[in-house]
Amino acid sequence: MEPMQPYTTDTSAKAEAIQLELFRRMSPTDRITKMCNLSTSLRRMAFDAIRRIHRNLNEAEVRLTFIESTYGKELAAEVRNHLHQREMM
Repeated sequence: MEPMQPYTTDTSAKAEAIQLELFRRMSPTDRITKMCNLSTSLRRMAFDAIRRIHRNLNEAEVRLTFIESTYGKELAAEVRNHLHQREMM
């Protein structure tokens, strides 16, 4: 089995080992909660970065930009079309 690759570039090996041990000691529920919280934080940071870079975008356009950069142009276009059709109803 190959050694695990570090999941960060700015954490020392010792700190990473401690952090991984703490994750291993968590209950499955606590791990899922932690993962959800980290995911929410990362999404919030991404939205904030998009807003800073593209100050002229409204919230819907910020979300579409996030979808495009995360999941691709094709999905963003489908979501855009869906939202446009929903507005027409």
